[in-house]
Amino acid sequence: MAVRNPADIRNIALTGSGGCGKTTLSERLLLATGVIQRMGTVQEGNTVSDWSQEEKHHQHSIRPSLLHVEYEGHWINLLDTPGRADFLGHAIACFPAVETVAVVIDAAKGIETATRRLMQVAKDRNLPRVIIINKIDEPNLDLPGLVESIREAFGPECLPIDLPAKNASEVEDVFDRHPEAPDPDFSSKDEAHTQILEQIVEMDDSLTEKYFDTGEEGLDQGKIHDALEKALDTHHLVPICFVSAKTGAGIAELLHVFASLLPSPLEGNPRTFVNVDDDGKITGEVAPEPAEGKPLIAHVFNVVSDPFVGKVGLFKVHQGVLKAKGEVHINATKKGVRVGHILRRQGKDNQEVEAIGPGDIGAVAKIDEVAFDAVLHDGSQGSLHLKPLPLPRPMFGLAVELKNHADETKFSTAVQKLTAEDPCFVVERIAATKQTVMRGLGELHLRIITERLKDEYKIEILTETPKVAYKETVTSRADGHHRHKKQTGGAGQFGEVYLSVEPLPHEENPEGFEFVNDTVGGSIPKQFMPAIEKGVRSVLSDGAIAGYPMLGIRVRITDGKHHAVDSKEVAFVTAGKRAFIDAVRKARPVLLEPFVHLEITAPADKMGDISGDLSTKRGRVQDTEMLGQNIVVIKAIAPASELQNYANELKSITGGAGSFSMDYSHDEPTPPHVQQAVISAFQPHEEED
Repeated sequence: MAVRNPADIRNIALTGSGGCGKTTLSERLLLATGVIQRMGTVQEGNTVSDWSQEEKHHQHSIRPSLLHVEYEGHWINLLDTPGRADFLGHAIACFPAVETVAVVIDAAKGIETATRRLMQVAKDRNLPRVIIINKIDEPNLDLPGLVESIREAFGPECLPIDLPAKNASEVEDVFDRHPEAPDPDFSSKDEAHTQILEQIVEMDDSLTEKYFDTGEEGLDQGKIHDALEKALDTHHLVPICFVSAKTGAGIAELLHVFASLLPSPLEGNPRTFVNVDDDGKITGEVAPEPAEGKPLIAHVFNVVSDPFVGKVGLFKVHQGVLKAKGEVHINATKKGVRVGHILRRQGKDNQEVEAIGPGDIGAVAKIDEVAFDAVLHDGSQGSLHLKPLPLPRPMFGLAVELKNHADETKFSTAVQKLTAEDPCFVVERIAATKQTVMRGLGELHLRIITERLKDEYKIEILTETPKVAYKETVTSRADGHHRHKKQTGGAGQFGEVYLSVEPLPHEENPEGFEFVNDTVGGSIPKQFMPAIEKGVRSVLSDGAIAGYPMLGIRVRITDGKHHAVDSKEVAFVTAGKRAFIDAVRKARPVLLEPFVHLEITAPADKMGDISGDLSTKRGRVQDTEMLGQNIVVIKAIAPASELQNYANELKSITGGAGSFSMDYSHDEPTPPHVQQAVISAFQPHEEED
């Protein structure tokens, strides 16, 4: 198959809250374009998108699925993404691969937490957006009210480009009006057309002037299209489309919008890549051009384990051409890797092709080095990386222990594979709590990971709530001193250190630690400073008051003494360590615990119950916002340790009608009684002789 012209390609991410109908919409689009002859359903487990055993069992999308259709001479790549909060990272990870983010909204449920998050991330990433209102055939809907809620939440630039008609059994285009078309169920064709046209012409002063002088008849259609493209790229226009994936109403109109109005890879806002040196420092930026003759730049945005072909990496070619049987470099690798098979993917079905060209999306199989966020290139441009994505931070944790300790090697291998696939799944060993902790975006996320460990890797684990991963810091300035002197016959050990500690604000040093040599007159020779810092850093990792890592501390070495014969590196390591602990204990040390930012969307009549429940968890409501008359958005912060079971608790409070997102916010001091209990249980450092 020949490489496609990027001008004819459309790359679109179908996103939205869980249950809004993205997978059913995908099935309807495949049916309408002749790809399938019969629609599958999520309940029957026979959709093209949800092909894995986990998705069939849980009856919702867990990972993105790549689909493609052809319409009006255009090749449309669709990424059907998961919508549940536990898998939102997978959806956001697809954004670098597309030129447009289509956010699907359930007409009955309206704007949900994930809707707001996805709309904001797409805007922040400079991606054009389209809103698709699905399920318009449901009874007792207030579609005009929903449009107003959307415009209140996301701005007046959100405008219908089509409208439902004949009691939502049809959808009529109001951008390219047809005189014989029936009147819409609300608003009017002329009013909606005028609104969207005036929004577009604002992008071009000459168009605006011509429009007010001659009306629409005097406008050049080519200039209108250029202005539309600019309006989409600059977020001056967010089209609203109406569909029913169940009945098919609005599907032809939606496909027309996809093919004729949305940007191609040549027209979209390009993703920025950066060159990185061996020390991890950024040395330059690269803005790829979707052209065949340029050096290859392709980005892996998703990795899946396919039961038939093994490890598969989905990639977008941002520049150049990726060819089968060719050789690529991955990230900073100096040695090239041979690409055996390049695939076009339709759900789980693969078609082998010779090449994928600029602007297109494909898949590569059976390359061990391919992992999420990998960049494939020809090696001529150094080490390339995509600018970091704003992925949700994995905050929900489970401490794990193997049922069979003989599985340790298998477990390590499985974890490497799972973390290579999932950008929001991590496993860490917490030295302070002596626990191995899996972290993800929620209880469901880790439950599915646990199921995969059992089913795919034959590993069974025991889980429990992890101990709180506190941090230590100081709240005032204090001085510390230690003289280390040891005489055992012959040359001894001697080192004496005076130092001070003080709080170090995060904005001054994000690393959380600063070591300053303020000695004068050679009281401590410079060659011993690294030894003192080594001693101090050993306490940073092990803790000074409760055994937890330390941060937010500036250490100044102010004075000391040395001995011409007995001073050695080991003596100053010990002296630095002891002087630092001495200073920390005088500097009003505190334990910090992680707090998260919560955004809760729920029925308005449950606001009081939710706020009261948060207060019992030491949470604080920071803001509330009404969406229409019946939905409230509550923004709050709360300790992560109090929210381990919040999904079930919110479901109980709201009768299943509430949803939330959770992301790391900051660290705060623990209550005094908690701090005292933790410190009392700590076995302090043994004093040195």
